[in-house]
Amino acid sequence: MLLPSWGHLRCFSSSSSSLSHLSLISSLLNKCSTLKHISQAHAFMLHRGLDMDAVLLSKLILACSLLGFTDLAYSIFKHRECHDVYAYNTMIRSLSRAGFAKDAIFLFNGIQATGLRPDTYSFPFALKAAAHLSVLELGQELHGQIVRLGFGLDVHVMTGLIHMYSFCGGIDHARKLFDGIPQRDVVVWNAMVAGYVRHGELESARVLFEQMPERNVISWTAVIAGYAQMNRAAEAIEIFRRMQLEGGVDPDEIALLAALSACAQLGALDLGEWIHRYTKKRGFYKIVPLMNALIDMYAKCGNIEEALNVFESMQSRSVITWTIMIAGFALHGLGNEALNMFKRMEMQNVRPNDVTFIAILSACSHAGQTDLGRLYFDNMSSCYNVEPKIEHYGCMVDLLGRAGCLKEARDLIKDMPFKANAAIWGALLAAARTCGDVELGEYALRKLIEVEPHNSGNYTLLSNIYAAHGKWEGVGKLRKMMKVESVKKVPGGSSIEVDGTVHEFTSRDGSHPCFKMIYEVLYSIDGHLRIRGFPPMLYGE
Repeated sequence: MLLPSWGHLRCFSSSSSSLSHLSLISSLLNKCSTLKHISQAHAFMLHRGLDMDAVLLSKLILACSLLGFTDLAYSIFKHRECHDVYAYNTMIRSLSRAGFAKDAIFLFNGIQATGLRPDTYSFPFALKAAAHLSVLELGQELHGQIVRLGFGLDVHVMTGLIHMYSFCGGIDHARKLFDGIPQRDVVVWNAMVAGYVRHGELESARVLFEQMPERNVISWTAVIAGYAQMNRAAEAIEIFRRMQLEGGVDPDEIALLAALSACAQLGALDLGEWIHRYTKKRGFYKIVPLMNALIDMYAKCGNIEEALNVFESMQSRSVITWTIMIAGFALHGLGNEALNMFKRMEMQNVRPNDVTFIAILSACSHAGQTDLGRLYFDNMSSCYNVEPKIEHYGCMVDLLGRAGCLKEARDLIKDMPFKANAAIWGALLAAARTCGDVELGEYALRKLIEVEPHNSGNYTLLSNIYAAHGKWEGVGKLRKMMKVESVKKVPGGSSIEVDGTVHEFTSRDGSHPCFKMIYEVLYSIDGHLRIRGFPPMLYGE
């Protein structure tokens, strides 16, 4: 249904003032929500010659691009022979936002070719396009133009340069620019913090973050997301809690997504449940990516029932939603439930992607459905138009290994169109351990050492195979090999959430303040186990 005000377009007579036309069409362009609205507005403008007004034309182009009609926006733009810089800026921005970075740069170069001069809005849009392309030389060329045209002190242009250098690998250049800006607003600080995060320099990002004179939700989110992406979940949660305690800043959906990722990594169920309540309170429950993150968090924190509740409550689901739920069931060993969920997905005509099949093959493995796993793997490309990747081969090796089909697994590795990576050989080594095949385990370890010679876990797996068969000489040779290759055993770790606080433990680490009390309980449990005939626990191993 059209907006009521669109009917006013038919009410103007030839005597209506041009100013009234301009005012009305400008107002209506801001309300465009469909292609039909855009078409009506464009026709009205053409009929009355309003397309010659540069500002109005730019608004039409912007309305097209904001609704995703970038091709239409460009078609309207190129059919006008004369443009001002505002129209160019609008079109460059539209192309950059839509991912057409090369076209955006080409159009930017056309500004000066037509005798116009780029302004303080032109360069940030062009720099964003250069960042998408990740071409440092192009960014440096734009930097040179900025200096020559006298925009080297404009804070918005400098922010664009910091963003560009951060994306293009020039983080040192970005910091030099940042240090040279005399009046830095929060946007400049955020750009520099985000740049360090993108480069994985979390310590530098954190130092700068602590120095910020003021922070907004983007500042907090950049650091939280950085820690979560680098698998430093405890620090991500610490920053998120600080944001809550310091007040003045409410987390938005992006901050919540980052925090949920950290909760999933660390098993911080209490905080995840708080975020769930917060999403309901703020009305975020219709945001599909946020609901997907909640499902993932609940599944990884051990509450598969609540994960399913969130899934069933969603009015709109993407293929990612279905995939996360299938993967959650597989993670909990509920292979049959995962396969039934996949059948529901197919019945609703949702096409699976490559990640879905990783979840499905994992589910088949957990459910012991070897034949069904073979069928899905064989039908991926023919029935679903999804080409198997190396991750799918890894799932098949795991599935066949669990079923004891070691020869088939080895043959699959030999015939696959990729060079086997560590995950493939690791899956074969784990299968050899499960089936007690010493010879295959030795073969897999040799291949693993070629790929990742310093991973202690690989040696441990083969050592366990030797020990299970009483081959202590082999265990000794492995230890000697680890010593020669300077392979250090990475201590095991675990975490547990108690009263909203996550406690992390690492083997041989006695730094926890309740260390003595914890070990007294463990020794007590150990005593009860011995009385009942169970082998003693090994502490610190």
